[in-house]
Amino acid sequence: MITKMTKYTFLLLRSDTEAFLQEIQALGVLDITRSRKPVDADSARLYREAEDIRREIETVERCDFGKDAQHTALSAQLAATAAALEEKKQWGDVDPAQLKALEKAGCPFHYYTVPVKKFNPAWIEQYPAAIVAQDEKNVRFVLVGDAPQGSREFQVPETSLAPESVEALSGQVQALQKALQDRESEMAYRKQDIPALQQAYAEKAQALQRYLAGSRSLLAAEDYIAVLTGFAPTEEDARLKAELDQKAIYYISEPATAADNPPIRLKNNWFARNFETLTGMYGMPVYDEFDPTPVLAPFFLLFWAFCMGDAGYGILLIALGLLLRKGNFDILGLHKHWRLVTTLGVGTFVIGLLLGTFFGINRKEVSWIPEGLRKLMLVGKIEAGGGSYDIAMVAAIAIGIFHICLALVIKAVGLTKRAGFKEAISTWGWVILIVGGLAVAGLALTNVLDAVATKIAVIVVGVLSVLGIFIFNKPGRNPLLNVGAGLWDTYQMATGILGDVLSYIRLYALGLAGGMLGAAFNDLGGMVLGNNPTWQWLPFILIVVIGHALNFAMSCLGAFVHPLRLTFVEYFKNSGYEGKGLEYNPLTKEMK
Repeated sequence: MITKMTKYTFLLLRSDTEAFLQEIQALGVLDITRSRKPVDADSARLYREAEDIRREIETVERCDFGKDAQHTALSAQLAATAAALEEKKQWGDVDPAQLKALEKAGCPFHYYTVPVKKFNPAWIEQYPAAIVAQDEKNVRFVLVGDAPQGSREFQVPETSLAPESVEALSGQVQALQKALQDRESEMAYRKQDIPALQQAYAEKAQALQRYLAGSRSLLAAEDYIAVLTGFAPTEEDARLKAELDQKAIYYISEPATAADNPPIRLKNNWFARNFETLTGMYGMPVYDEFDPTPVLAPFFLLFWAFCMGDAGYGILLIALGLLLRKGNFDILGLHKHWRLVTTLGVGTFVIGLLLGTFFGINRKEVSWIPEGLRKLMLVGKIEAGGGSYDIAMVAAIAIGIFHICLALVIKAVGLTKRAGFKEAISTWGWVILIVGGLAVAGLALTNVLDAVATKIAVIVVGVLSVLGIFIFNKPGRNPLLNVGAGLWDTYQMATGILGDVLSYIRLYALGLAGGMLGAAFNDLGGMVLGNNPTWQWLPFILIVVIGHALNFAMSCLGAFVHPLRLTFVEYFKNSGYEGKGLEYNPLTKEMK
């Protein structure tokens, strides 16, 4: 369910805004409407400073020299100086002072490096030049005086040399190497400063949070008065008002309405609370919507268990959840979701027992299973309409039909609550046609209704649904337009509902595929084991363990993605859920 919110409007001097926000931050329950990104130069500066500290923490924690700006700059400078030193050594060590004196006297030196194939020996005779060094690849020569830039035969780019001597460059390289080593030692030593850096980051982030809250205030009275708006759970009213009254702050409190677009805090029982993360992945409801979590929770658990389909894998999930609970064991950041993992494991174990699979073993074929348990398994065929269908597949489709019917009812009720019955007439018409039609069909097939009662019920359902869908779908509008809109809705519903129902077959298909793959690994291991095993036990264990580990991982991935799709697409679409609400995010000093 959605927690009731109270809207608070505060009136205070602009100069008191910062102190007020710090006090609100200490209370930790008031969500001040604020920007989510930097809004001006000051907030951008605070954001950059906080980010710099956060990156420094990451760099120090990982000793990642590639992300440290100072280490990167020193490394680049060292590489450039070392390259300059090596180039200088190729030309020989000449006193820079003498070169400058010759340049002033009108005899500048120009240095050239040319590939051997492109070097022309005639240059040495035509120009005041001399070869300094030569190897298999390049010829290095020096030209004294003005370079013959206009000559077509002498189109050679000049080589740039460092003005320092070899000795000076060597000293620079040694100094940079020492600076780089000192920086690496400093970074390794600074790991003990991580708690202080984390505290600095928290303070900077809190300052940014307060600033963003203040930046959204409305200004009045020539910028001397600030008006702030915030929301807090109604259950916190007594404590919050007592604190505000002690601070002599002028405020107005009133129940929040949907027009205020208050932030959303979900409040569910221990079971549904585990699935609130999935609701948040799609988006929070708006204030006058229904919280989808109480419906999402049991169906997602059922879908997950169907897709896993193996009681043995349920035991593995339960064990994984209990390991995650200890805190010193975490995988994929699931520590805080250990209850969800354990709950999914319990559901998988129960449904796996019904589907008759335990680590790929078909329990229906095991002789020691009691006959009473065999009858509870969804294993076998159903004869209907001249065909034979797996019970598990029929169950998956039945679950899908019920899920979509429930979504349609929730959509009709929610639309009636938010916009009134007139706006929901068409939706109720479809509910009567689909849900009512299925109910009448079920009662007739089970002989609860006789032929006469069935005929009357069909007529009533047909008349009410036609009136709602085609005649009164938009009261006050031209009837011809209503009929046209009804025909268009009929086309969309006929194609959409059928596709949505067929989507639920994936529950059966994934469970069947996982069971068959597990059985294949068992059979492969059994073939290796043989009748009189000795050393064959080792490859048997490896095949079975590795095979089921891979199958377990793939089953978990499929059991997460596909139920999520059935919920986010099939259910949310038919229930009219949009998920455009804002999550409750109060000002607090507890930085997560």
